[in-house]
Amino acid sequence: MSSAGRVVDGFVNGFVNGGVSFWFADDGLPAEGTWRAPLPGDATADVVIVGGGYTGLWTAYYLKTAAPFLRITVLEQKFCGYGASGRNGGWLYNGIAGRDRYAQLHGHDAAVALQRAMNETVAEVVRVTADEGIDADVHVGGVLEVAYTPAQLARLKTFHAHELTYGEHDRELYDAAGTAERIRIADALGSTWTPHGARLHPVKLVKGLAAAVEALGVTVHEGTLVTEIRPRHAVTPYGTVRAPYVLRCTEGFTAALKGQRRTWLPMNSSMIATEPLTDEQWAEIGWAGRETLGDMAHAYMYAQRTADGRIALGGRGVPYRFGSRTDNDGGTQPATVAALREILVRLFPSLFGTAVEHAWSGVLGVPRDWCATVTLDRSTGLGWAGGYVGSGVATTNLAARTLRDLVQQDSGQAGATDLTALPWVNHRVRKWEPEPLRWLGVHGMYATYRAADRRETTSGRGRSSRLARVADVVAGRH
Repeated sequence: MSSAGRVVDGFVNGFVNGGVSFWFADDGLPAEGTWRAPLPGDATADVVIVGGGYTGLWTAYYLKTAAPFLRITVLEQKFCGYGASGRNGGWLYNGIAGRDRYAQLHGHDAAVALQRAMNETVAEVVRVTADEGIDADVHVGGVLEVAYTPAQLARLKTFHAHELTYGEHDRELYDAAGTAERIRIADALGSTWTPHGARLHPVKLVKGLAAAVEALGVTVHEGTLVTEIRPRHAVTPYGTVRAPYVLRCTEGFTAALKGQRRTWLPMNSSMIATEPLTDEQWAEIGWAGRETLGDMAHAYMYAQRTADGRIALGGRGVPYRFGSRTDNDGGTQPATVAALREILVRLFPSLFGTAVEHAWSGVLGVPRDWCATVTLDRSTGLGWAGGYVGSGVATTNLAARTLRDLVQQDSGQAGATDLTALPWVNHRVRKWEPEPLRWLGVHGMYATYRAADRRETTSGRGRSSRLARVADVVAGRH
């Protein structure tokens, strides 16, 4: 674990940088000698799952509870939750990447069904954590997204109206006064709130899931890097696991697999956690509902009020590393830490003197069309789920239940279900461009989004900057 100073009033003086994440520092980082045993040699299974994060563990959980006789093996390159599942912002919410595109491809009703399934997924995760006795600091306070420039307010109102068209009629829209009753953000002009969201502690959830699947009889091997996936084979340096079904659940680390370099782009996201705030500071800020918090900036931020009274806040730092490389245990550039702290103080000026105690980064999976997908190739037994584009805490659960249904349908254990009929199932997309086009495109895109945010802040105009539309085109979102 490296250290690079504690940020107070813009100065560096001893904050923890990396060490995977604050969540692991808070709940205990597994020492290498305590990891679950690696694969001891060649093995067989009914289902082999590559990846010990939320997608892999939820898939193992639902498959094993539906069909206890299945021999299921999970292979994890380091320890469960090392990737995005142990580093995310703890937003359990109903957003899903690609919904509007699925409406274009499959019709509005199909996208409404997908949104309804996501709404229900939030409640499903809350239910299972309670049933399994997983204390993940879950607090169901919904999601509040705030606007603090005229252009953001215009986007927020459009966004709110758009969500209503997908059946989210319990969503609420607030003006500046209504927003201040929930949380006092500097210059906030309005906000939108959905009840379909909760705050949680990511590592407590992933550790609880890993323990739950082991208790069901699933075999979990840590410290086992899968180098290649091919039909009915998961290849590692220790041996090969053969199974009728091989499910790839590797999200932002997919590019490291043989033949997958350009499948999903590992997009980088960074976070900071403050020192615990005092009761007086919380009284000034509000946030009594403990909603997860976002904004309507193009280079948006996300935040939560943690169970121990901190603010954990994230956003884009260095968005992408050349050649689809991933970070080293969450280490984060000082400039990114400073930028995130500026956002914190922009939202809550009274926290200017508050220390940042931890900073970290991680990668999330981004398909070329920004659409999350679940797939099972019946001819090869290869399946995969991911491309969540940062909305994976809940989406992983829906993906896992869908993979369960696809496997059971293919093996003749069950028929088609409402989940297997959702429009994200078996969606295909082209690969990302080769380097250096990939690096240039992503860095240019986020530089343009940030420029659009600056222009909107200084101009005071009530419409989105045209720069953001250019970035959307580069991104492939439109």
